[in-house]
Amino acid sequence: MAEGKDPRQKKEDKGAQSIIRIAGRDIDGALSIERALSRVKGIGMNLSHSISHAVEAKLSIPKSTRIGSLSEKQVADIENVIKSPDSFGVPKYLLNKRKDNETGKDMHYVGNDLTFNTRQDVNREVNNRTWRGFRHQYGQKVRGQRTRSTGRTGATVGVMKKAVKQQQVAAATKEKPATAGKK
Repeated sequence: MAEGKDPRQKKEDKGAQSIIRIAGRDIDGALSIERALSRVKGIGMNLSHSISHAVEAKLSIPKSTRIGSLSEKQVADIENVIKSPDSFGVPKYLLNKRKDNETGKDMHYVGNDLTFNTRQDVNREVNNRTWRGFRHQYGQKVRGQRTRSTGRTGATVGVMKKAVKQQQVAAATKEKPATAGKK
């Protein structure tokens, strides 16, 4: 075995970058395309799998390629696929904003755009005084879940442990004789 080299270490590509910026997120360059895309906020495993298939079919980049070994043009092409996945053959049911309220188009948001648009949707519900808006406003569950046992916030009311009850009873009995004798 050669000195200083560990056979378990991964072979690194020459010219590969250690960190790549995709869709406003720094991603480890040692990851495959599919795994790297799942690190972006707004892209889950299913969508990253579908996007990597589209990249392989349309851009002729194998999905097992390390993201750090891609050129800047290839990274820009992958970002174009992320911005409009439906135009590259990704199914519409994987998009996170179908039938947008303002435009009526199917869209997909990632990163800060996703955070901003989600906040705007919640604010629109609150301003329209819908049931969902009320639930958002008061911090309750929105999607019809039961709230009897979960989703409780704040201090507990009316629940005491046996030890605490016994201490209160003991404290009350000690105070009664002292107050009775002062009459």
